[in-house]
Amino acid sequence: MVCCAALLIAVPRAQERAQPRGGQTTDMNGIAERYVKLVLALGQHDADYVDAYYGPPEWKKEAESGKVPLDDIAARAKTLLDDVAKTPGSKVENEQLRHTYLERQLSALAARVRMLKGERLSFDEESRALYDAVAPTLPESQFQKILDELDKEFPGPGPLISRWEAFRRGFVIPREKLDAVFKAAIQGCRERTVAHIPLPDTERFTVEYVTGKSWSGYNWYQGGFRSLIQVNTDLPIYIDRAVDLACHEGYPGHHVYNALLEKYLVRDRGWVEFSVYALFSPQSLIAEGTANYGIDVAFPGAERVAFEKANLFPLAGLDGSKADEFYRVQALVERLSYAGNEAARRYLNGQIDRNAAIEWLERYALMPKERAAQRVRFFDQYRSYVINYNLGKDLVARYVESRAGARGNSAGHWQEFEKLLSSPRLPSTLK
Repeated sequence: MVCCAALLIAVPRAQERAQPRGGQTTDMNGIAERYVKLVLALGQHDADYVDAYYGPPEWKKEAESGKVPLDDIAARAKTLLDDVAKTPGSKVENEQLRHTYLERQLSALAARVRMLKGERLSFDEESRALYDAVAPTLPESQFQKILDELDKEFPGPGPLISRWEAFRRGFVIPREKLDAVFKAAIQGCRERTVAHIPLPDTERFTVEYVTGKSWSGYNWYQGGFRSLIQVNTDLPIYIDRAVDLACHEGYPGHHVYNALLEKYLVRDRGWVEFSVYALFSPQSLIAEGTANYGIDVAFPGAERVAFEKANLFPLAGLDGSKADEFYRVQALVERLSYAGNEAARRYLNGQIDRNAAIEWLERYALMPKERAAQRVRFFDQYRSYVINYNLGKDLVARYVESRAGARGNSAGHWQEFEKLLSSPRLPSTLK
């Protein structure tokens, strides 16, 4: 692991957990505590399952003291689901959403237990069970139309992917300049976020550069409004990834999402279920969808290219005169994102093998071989989780824009976006 110089980090003052407000407290709070302990228990069987936890430390110690058998976890999950169903409803929207949240999260936990016990689900069955959503199935012809458009952008001999990669090589951030570029991107993303969303005074995060991962970036939320953000440097990092990662992992993405949940739901309301983040759950579609859509909220329209030409291209030593062309073509390439879902669906359903999945990604997603191989390793580790990035973004965009109007109404988009970040809303409630 290679670490960069850390951003300033501030440890918040100790605070007592706030008392819950409003109705639906005793029963739901008891269920919430049992839910958290169940998530921690399952985490002893599945190293990736507990993505973040900052609740009572004694609950974590209890979970670590010995593995609860999967059959017992399954039985407890069923009992908890029955208890949620028996709990009286509420006319208060957030409490209705809390009820739905716990029901969906527990259903996903039960599905994950079945998977760990050996049950095989199809790609779509798995995504519905874990993430409360199913991505559309798209034919090769849809991606081929986009590839035909791209082919016209790069005329000449050789495969399209080779011509595309030759063009992209001029936009790689030199390794020695990566830290400066990334910090400038973080600063730009944060300035835009705090202008619209009030954040806790003590929020901070640390950045590390790492290798040997199946992902390009990761936010590890620590609690106390702090995050550890890791950036994988195994493969070349292009200039567009600086803002993508700074927004997605930091502002207004995962870091802000988790900080707002901690502030408004855990501390202000005492809803302890939000002190744990079960990765393979519906919450992840909201987390990844808002993190990806947050890029467009922070940099609407032409603002992103203008910001990068003025700030990031010079720091990276790249030619800013080609920025407009790069992003015009990049917008076409992004329309291929669902090709990754198709590769994962076919691979995980056993229709194609690893080499065929890599070839599919090379052909239809325009990923070079090394990046395609890394993506298949991601499929192995996280499986149908891939839908949370593109389908999640599309669902979040539709939800926010149905309330704030078409993109361009900056204040309205920020307002609706913040509401979503700080609420218990889940995929099936994005209506």
